[in-house]
Amino acid sequence: MRTKRTNGVRIDVETYYVAEKSIPAMNQYLFGYEITITNENPEAVQLLHRHWVITDALGRVEEVKGPGVIGKQPRLKSGDSFTYDSFCPLPTPFGSMRGSYKMMRDNGEFFEVDVPLFSLVQSKETESQQGPSP
Repeated sequence: MRTKRTNGVRIDVETYYVAEKSIPAMNQYLFGYEITITNENPEAVQLLHRHWVITDALGRVEEVKGPGVIGKQPRLKSGDSFTYDSFCPLPTPFGSMRGSYKMMRDNGEFFEVDVPLFSLVQSKETESQQGPSP
């Protein structure tokens, strides 16, 4: 698990390879990741936007920006957590992701929370038969 704390918010990331939805012979690899966002601040915060930097094994970089995560902009009271799963297709058997969330405190102050760099790797150790279906 990868963990990072920024501005009183903890991000935990777990990854897995989705073998049943990947086709290595066609350079199609699907990776899943589960992120838990925990508010360790004394006040509530809300996730507004995400920004991802995705790099494949050949060094090609793609940036993804948008509102919220999985269609939600969760508001977390002090001590609350929000967990979600998502997926990342790559044309190579490994790569990485890193990013950030734009958050807002109840007083209207905006701030950034870093998502730690995490690896996406095709391996038996990261395969999951229990991950959600993409």
